[in-house]
Amino acid sequence: MLDPKTILCTGGSGLLGREIQKRLPNACYPESKEFDITNYQQMEAFIRNRSIGLILHAAAFTAPPQIDKDPEKALDVNICGTANVVRLCMRHDIRLIYISTDYVFKGEAGPYQEADPVYPINKYAWSKLGGECAVQLHDDALIIRTSFGPNEFPYEKAFTDQWTSRESVASIAEKIVSILGTNYQGILHVGGSRKTVLEYARDLSGDRRIDPLYRDEVNFKVPRDTSLDCRLYESLTKQHQEEESH
Repeated sequence: MLDPKTILCTGGSGLLGREIQKRLPNACYPESKEFDITNYQQMEAFIRNRSIGLILHAAAFTAPPQIDKDPEKALDVNICGTANVVRLCMRHDIRLIYISTDYVFKGEAGPYQEADPVYPINKYAWSKLGGECAVQLHDDALIIRTSFGPNEFPYEKAFTDQWTSRESVASIAEKIVSILGTNYQGILHVGGSRKTVLEYARDLSGDRRIDPLYRDEVNFKVPRDTSLDCRLYESLTKQHQEEESH
């Protein structure tokens, strides 16, 4: 069994990090001012007197329109910052779980399996794929590709011509926590069933009206279908549950 006290989670103040913290309150959630992933020496100093067995790396610059305007920040945080986390894990023999995105796929042939070719269509996804490349250099690492949003859909419109496996952040956090104790290495897709973003939004919104939006109505690139084949995740969690019950 994995001791939560040996888990360090980056991005603890973010949408996913806050949900993880509800489920793992005894893990370590350093603030960016004390564990800045763009400052390797500071990261080294922070873990020096701590027993860390796993880093769940969820910190990222995640807004595609903002990244189009400021790609250098995405370079610093999502690529260089992730490379720093990888280096830290390599040097201290720490397992790494990296939260990536379904947007690494071109969006023409979902639902995608883990081994399918990747080809991002926007700068945000390229930066997250850059992070994946760094993580692949560490032997004891797991890349989780997923998609999530707030537990209540915050907008008045949602894409009716974009397909996804997106779920509420609470649901995705629950699924991620359920596999933290496994030793699986490689890539894993975590999400729900294939649906349009509009269907996803309406599922979360109850009686509140959500109107359709089309991809060509926005000023940034949106892939058509980045839904994920999550059968490997389902198989892994079933096996993990069976092992824990014995």
